[in-house]
Amino acid sequence: MPAADAANAIEVHGLRKTFGDFVAVNSIDFNVGHGEIFGFLGPNGSGKTTTIRMLCGVIAPTDGGARVMGYDVCAESERVRENIGYMSQKFSLFQDLTVDENLKFYAGVYGLSDEKFAERREYILTMADLHGRETEMTGDLSVGWKQRLALGCATIHEPRLIFLDEPTSGVDPMARRQFWELLHDLAASGVTLFVTTHYMDEATHCNRLAFIYRGDIIAEGTPNEVKGALMRDTILQVEVDDGEGALAALEGSPGIGEAYMQGALLHVNIGERTAAEADLPGLLGPLGFDVRSVEPVEPTLEDAFVHLVTSQKGAST
Repeated sequence: MPAADAANAIEVHGLRKTFGDFVAVNSIDFNVGHGEIFGFLGPNGSGKTTTIRMLCGVIAPTDGGARVMGYDVCAESERVRENIGYMSQKFSLFQDLTVDENLKFYAGVYGLSDEKFAERREYILTMADLHGRETEMTGDLSVGWKQRLALGCATIHEPRLIFLDEPTSGVDPMARRQFWELLHDLAASGVTLFVTTHYMDEATHCNRLAFIYRGDIIAEGTPNEVKGALMRDTILQVEVDDGEGALAALEGSPGIGEAYMQGALLHVNIGERTAAEADLPGLLGPLGFDVRSVEPVEPTLEDAFVHLVTSQKGAST
């Protein structure tokens, strides 16, 4: 059971981790409330997984500390691990075991009684829609089915806090949507979810977010609060015949804050100017590009993240 005095599910104070001279996580602070879906976003190598490993009591911080479900991650790491679930992008499943055998293994790890295992097994098979697949080899399942089974294994002991490290990496869009429906059901039952992802569209499912970049948290808040960093900026969505070429042409152009591809379209931050003032067709047309449309759009979380990272790079130069 969680410690009785746990005001938050997670409390992080000055958490720092170095490997030799490399600073993986740089004295970060944040709290996660009970029952929240908390998104921890950042590019590969930004410190997301290192942070999770410290919060799970797997590796010790170099400095600072954290409490998870009321327990100190350094002094009470065993109690921390008893009270959390963990799901990685590799799913931590035994490929040469059946669905049922994987469930039995994790039930044994957490010391579930036969009666409790029977109860949790039925719940997980229903939750994950795995009825009829109990004897299938896990290695033969599709990525989407493995993902559901991994979530079942991570929650078999009914933890009130689950860490999910890139849980939808490599999963098709339909399976990703179905998986998030399962996560919302868990959150509705009071379970706290700490989710890392590089899919910005998934971040909109979170109650609150933190962006980590090169070991530092550069923004924190609700999705709308994070997008508020772009409140005064105009974001233009540009359809052009050669997006990558146009992107290269815009780099370093006066008045262009950021330019980047978002799918097949080009997003351009022109600061506080209007589309007419920026005149992208007039800028790109003479360079041989066919600009088919230019329209202002509401900033997305990806727009906000690019802006924050660009600002961070500028401040460090």
